[in-house]
Amino acid sequence: MTDTSFTSSSDAVNIFDRNVVRMHRTRAAKITADKEFGDANFLFMEVADRLVDRLLDVSRNFDLALDIGCHSGEVHHWLQNCPDKVKHLIQCDMAEAYAKTANARAASFVANEDLLPVKPESLDLVISNLSLHWVNDLPGAFAQIRQSLKPDGLFMGSMMGGESLFEMRSAIMEAEIELSGGISPRVSPFADIRDAGSLMQRAGFNLPVLDSEVIDVTYENLFKLAQDLRNMGETNAVHERVKSFSSRQLFMRAAEIYAEKHTNDEGRIPASFVIVYMHGWAPDPSQQQPAKPGSGQTSLADFLTDTQEG
Repeated sequence: MTDTSFTSSSDAVNIFDRNVVRMHRTRAAKITADKEFGDANFLFMEVADRLVDRLLDVSRNFDLALDIGCHSGEVHHWLQNCPDKVKHLIQCDMAEAYAKTANARAASFVANEDLLPVKPESLDLVISNLSLHWVNDLPGAFAQIRQSLKPDGLFMGSMMGGESLFEMRSAIMEAEIELSGGISPRVSPFADIRDAGSLMQRAGFNLPVLDSEVIDVTYENLFKLAQDLRNMGETNAVHERVKSFSSRQLFMRAAEIYAEKHTNDEGRIPASFVIVYMHGWAPDPSQQQPAKPGSGQTSLADFLTDTQEG
């Protein structure tokens, strides 16, 4: 196997408090299991459906696959509609409560996304749905995924990216500046598509393809949006976040600004989730290779006309 160097977790910048991320996901797993709260995992289900649909476009079936950050097993849910695509699916999540829930659908275990207890070149497919945006060591996570794949194995993933929740970010920021004269990190940062593509190339993936789409969800108000984010386990876990309770005045004012600037014709506010989709292969000699510089057989002069005036 080709060695791919990567930043270890101990050296990575700790943007997120992973203990808080785990706590949020544990709480979300319990809420998802309690139908009294409705479909708390609706976004995970929707994106998992779209991710599996993209997998079906790949003209190959896979023997052994790992779902990293499986939540309650949404990817497995959709793969049941195409049982020949993946013969054996294993799932893992950093939150034991999610892993136990997912285990009712397929085998699962507890593991961090950037510390996978997986043998090199043991998997045909790695898939990850809306979990990698919580990883501190994303270069390391990509490198470990690449190393876990057999030659010509496939990685497909999705994560929050770019300007996700920009409406909420700007409303809270404006309210905080207005009331306190400064701002603090209240919404988690997201990598954009260019960053993700560069990190995949750095990790050694061949033929990486990335694209993004925006999923708009509308809400009655900011507080309903905040409740949904909490139920999904997607609330702020940045190390530098405000640890004390924020004033009600701040969020009341943010809700007013949100409504003033973004209310639609139905009297609801939109929340934009930017989803980055990633697709890359573990290197293998059988794959298409880029042409070497200077190997072209056609001269540029064959396509140019003489435009000089006599």
